[in-house]
Amino acid sequence: MSRFQVKKVAVLGAGVMGAQIAAHLVNVKVPVVLFDLPAKEGPKNGIVTKAVEGLKKLKPSPLGVVDDASLIQQANYGEHMEQLKDCDLIIEAIAERMDWKLDLYKKIAPFIAPHAIVASNTSGLSITKLSEALPEEIKPRFCGIHFFNPPRYMYLVELINTPTTNPEVLDQLETFVTSGLGKGVVRAKDSPNFIANRVGIAGMLGTMKEVEKFGLSYDVVDDLTGKKLGRASSGTFRTADVVGLDTMAHVIKTLQDNLDEKSDPFYPSFGTPEVLKTLLEMGHLGQKSKAGFYKKAGRDVLRFDLESKEYVPGGQKADEVYGRMLKKPAGERLKLLRESEGPQGQFLWAILRNSFHYAAVHLASIAETARDVDFALRWGFGMQQGPFELWQEAGWLQVANWINEDIAAGKTLSDAPLPDWVFKGPVADAGGVHTPEGSWNPTAKKFEARRVLPVYARQHFPETVRGSGAQGYQTAGKTLHEDKAIRLWTLDENRDSPSGSVLIASIKTKMHAISPEVAEGLQLAVDMAEKDYQGVVIWSGDDPFSVGADLQAMLPAFIAVGVSAIDEAEHHLQQTMLKLRYANVPVISAIRGMALGGGCEIAVHSARRVVAMESYIGLVEVGVGLVPGAGGLAYIARRAAENCATSTDKDILKFLTEGFTAAAMAKVGT
Repeated sequence: MSRFQVKKVAVLGAGVMGAQIAAHLVNVKVPVVLFDLPAKEGPKNGIVTKAVEGLKKLKPSPLGVVDDASLIQQANYGEHMEQLKDCDLIIEAIAERMDWKLDLYKKIAPFIAPHAIVASNTSGLSITKLSEALPEEIKPRFCGIHFFNPPRYMYLVELINTPTTNPEVLDQLETFVTSGLGKGVVRAKDSPNFIANRVGIAGMLGTMKEVEKFGLSYDVVDDLTGKKLGRASSGTFRTADVVGLDTMAHVIKTLQDNLDEKSDPFYPSFGTPEVLKTLLEMGHLGQKSKAGFYKKAGRDVLRFDLESKEYVPGGQKADEVYGRMLKKPAGERLKLLRESEGPQGQFLWAILRNSFHYAAVHLASIAETARDVDFALRWGFGMQQGPFELWQEAGWLQVANWINEDIAAGKTLSDAPLPDWVFKGPVADAGGVHTPEGSWNPTAKKFEARRVLPVYARQHFPETVRGSGAQGYQTAGKTLHEDKAIRLWTLDENRDSPSGSVLIASIKTKMHAISPEVAEGLQLAVDMAEKDYQGVVIWSGDDPFSVGADLQAMLPAFIAVGVSAIDEAEHHLQQTMLKLRYANVPVISAIRGMALGGGCEIAVHSARRVVAMESYIGLVEVGVGLVPGAGGLAYIARRAAENCATSTDKDILKFLTEGFTAAAMAKVGT
């Protein structure tokens, strides 16, 4: 693969997605120019200016640093087309109108650099049809790129090729999106709504049909289909509100317009739900209009009632028995749900069965491998497991037989049979679609390993699917010390001498809370590194970095005896922080997610911090009635003194105020 450098990007279209894509580009310090139509009144860049100003007000913020909005270069099609010639990547993100996009492509074609990649950010229009408006010399450098909203926070990006796309172009773009933008890339086939929205929206529509069938309320459904089911905490209907009911309706319409019963046997289930039609007619678009399936009324959250067309008190929860069922091993869990006589259990089995059924029937037409489907649903819809992963874990042939029985009984959304490969051949023999050899490609009729690109070769622990047999960080390398709280290890497992290698300290407690055993392990890590290693990296492969001291473990002693009971533990934690700070080898904190309280104190006592963009760091102890006790306040004072010493303003109280105010208000920095 030839080297492709993205030094400048053009984003065409300053709407909701275009502006936020531009914002994320400046987040990662990639120069970007944002285009839109020339304004009919006032300054010609008025449309873009308004969009950039709007970025500063959006919540959650699309900008890592709000002032970075000024780094977005503003342009319009009437005056600045020449600027496209300097861009290595052009992302078109205008409204989802095929005719508008085709017209724009004709206008920009003369200004596209010979090496530039052109990509359309569309949620479902045919990439092949879009490419037809481009000159022949540009077609090999054209593809689809589908960011999920909001682009800063959503991990998934789908790349879609056309028959004329140069394969190397997709490799180059995947490399940039992965390493430059920090995203997870899935290759999708050029089919309506691609992978995540095709399966995900079909799943949401199917869920709504099952809700009607079993007579469940929206809040009960969201309680069942959120964290308990291993999905986004917002569940089904709250997720729809966040996405936007108008956006959801548009995606549904794309399915309706581009599919039929011949191309998708589940098509009859794609009708726009009556409740969605009603809400849209009432102007209720979800979170953006402050009313959708839910509406806030002071501190209360109301839910919409279709029969009365009014909002009624919400907050209902699912029966506790189903929460217990969902904690069982996968095979037992699905068996219990399928055999349940209650509507909530039957509903859960139905939506899981429907997801397995739909994914299997459509795998060959939407994705290269089953791995792509599972990644797309995990990264785009917040699922802990994709449909194929869960199906395989629960027992491949057993679940397949259950689905077949339900198809025969007329319980499924379609009577389409499961593909032959489900029951016979390599998949049936292997017990599923994911193996150490690779994931199932139904078109090639073989298991295929993940695409090998240099960007993934640099990753010690790339994303994997269950069943792949890939080794996780928990068992990788050479273990030097391990107990229930912490593991000390090195990647250099084959070296005869530890000299030159780095010691890794991985906290194992829940939410990586800092217990006395964790503190003891960190002290041991420093001792071992000072003797035999070049440094210590405090890192765990899953979020968060650390939520702070394990207060739950200290609570019984505190209640029984009082403050004196935890004096020793507090002193030990303070000594641990000092040991990290004054270690004779560098201590590096690798942070992603929350670093709160004691987690923040570990970070500030480290020699260096390597921090992922989506990290949330602060001294939050005041929120639970405590004062930071492991050196955090001393760090604030030390930094204030250092800043004051190098400033012309020698009033140290001004420097102290900011840090101590943040601690007093339990503020978290991002």
